[in-house]
Amino acid sequence: MTTKSKEKPVAAVAPDGKKSFSLISNERLVELYATMLKCRMMEERIRILFKQSKFSGNYYAAIGQEASVVGTAIGLLPEDTVGPSHRDFITNFIKGAPLDKMFSQLYARADSPDKGRSSPAHMGYAPLNVITPSSTIAAQLAIATGVALANKMKKNKYIAMAFSGDGSTSLGFWHEALNFAGVHDLPIVFVCQNNLWAESVTMKLQTKVEDLAVKAQAYGFPGITVDGNDVVAVYRVASEAIARARNGSGPTLIECKTYRWYGHSEIDPGKYRPAEEVEKWKAYDPILNMEKYLTGKGLYTEDLKLKIAAGFNKELDAAIEAAEKSPFPEGVEALDHVYSFSIRERVMNPKVWTPKY
Repeated sequence: MTTKSKEKPVAAVAPDGKKSFSLISNERLVELYATMLKCRMMEERIRILFKQSKFSGNYYAAIGQEASVVGTAIGLLPEDTVGPSHRDFITNFIKGAPLDKMFSQLYARADSPDKGRSSPAHMGYAPLNVITPSSTIAAQLAIATGVALANKMKKNKYIAMAFSGDGSTSLGFWHEALNFAGVHDLPIVFVCQNNLWAESVTMKLQTKVEDLAVKAQAYGFPGITVDGNDVVAVYRVASEAIARARNGSGPTLIECKTYRWYGHSEIDPGKYRPAEEVEKWKAYDPILNMEKYLTGKGLYTEDLKLKIAAGFNKELDAAIEAAEKSPFPEGVEALDHVYSFSIRERVMNPKVWTPKY
């Protein structure tokens, strides 16, 4: 199934095949736009910081894919769980994680959520139920599916949402998670961001199907393909899928057809992609799309954009300054939350713990 939302309000095709004509409030429309703009600004700033060697490791920007992430995750409750991939650093922001914590995580500082353990980009935020991403592609789907099973066993109304890319659909982790969720009718929404490239491997060398959403048929639940650069279309589909999961009707697979503007990571120039393909997708910018739509509704002005940008730039400046001033963790802190307390004591006080024979 495919929904291409060019004019709104329109009949959105729900995961169960039914049509709905629910209206989105003006406040939510502006929020969708503002959140995408802030995510873009944050990641462009992060890319600059990386090039300035302000933090080490790597970074995987979702620039160009903002509508797919914002449109799906913005409707989640604080108690809902998100299983992000390595490219979904912005899910923490969408969920409400503090900016200073996010930049401290990039900088691997002691006051980051993971105390400097998983820098960079692999950030989770336990207070808002954002799972720390795994470097193993699609592994987060299995964890989020387990959370969904726990929610069902507890008989609460909370759901899980798991993100992945098109390349993950070729892996066993992906199949196992969707199959298990389908068998047990779990409250989970799977979001596949199909940006046409699994690192440097084109979709044509991954699968014979044109729409990855059809794979949901094998697991017994709905799959829907949506224009991943149309945040309103994505939000409509995601709202239906979230409601479906929350009311006990089981999982949904949402395929968002989108595109990443840059390489797989900041150390990948992305030159394997045809230049005309990149320019074509850049012209179909999800943020510019939303500006045009909001203009038609009388909700957008350049002053609005400048106001949002000015305010958020100040927040970014403050978060970066806080991260740069925060201390690095001590080496021995790597043992915290991993081994028993006595192991750390042995490291700190070897004479005390020297065995007597």
